[in-house]
Amino acid sequence: MTNERIILGIDPGTTIMGFGLIRVKGKKMEFIQMNELQLKKYNDHYVKLKLIFERTIELIDTYHPDEIAIEAPFFGKNVQSMLKLGRAQGTAMAAGLSREIPITEYLPKKIKMAITGNGNASKEQVAKMLQSTLQLKTLPKNLDATDGLAAAVCHFYNSSKIVKGKSYTGWASFVKQNSDRVK
Repeated sequence: MTNERIILGIDPGTTIMGFGLIRVKGKKMEFIQMNELQLKKYNDHYVKLKLIFERTIELIDTYHPDEIAIEAPFFGKNVQSMLKLGRAQGTAMAAGLSREIPITEYLPKKIKMAITGNGNASKEQVAKMLQSTLQLKTLPKNLDATDGLAAAVCHFYNSSKIVKGKSYTGWASFVKQNSDRVK
């Protein structure tokens, strides 16, 4: 029995949904594919959601991923945009859940930090680091595909960490969770 798994990474969106797949063998990862689903030409939001669901199911049925990593929506000022993005993410998640695939969400800063070491890295920096790490010959014109791939790679990096007990994001987090220990 080999320790092999496939991770599907998704960067949800209602204009472009980026996705990438990696194969993990032991402690090594290899690139399978990355691409994007273009949704710009569709005006009906519900048609976009249907296409996101169908494309995600198609990826699952073709590549049989063991896990899905998805970029979580970040805070935005436009409530309607956030609602649409949340629906896109939920639709991709529903597709994975319908096939009983475990899903993990990652904040954009966490993904950038895992790939580049900088939570404020640009899309271009993330893409270049993925190109170097996975020996990609070329990068796509739109970087939504590399954002999806980055979610998968972030999941690979994070799934190899063993977490024991509580985790803290900083001193304030420690104090909040351990007020009885701090004087």
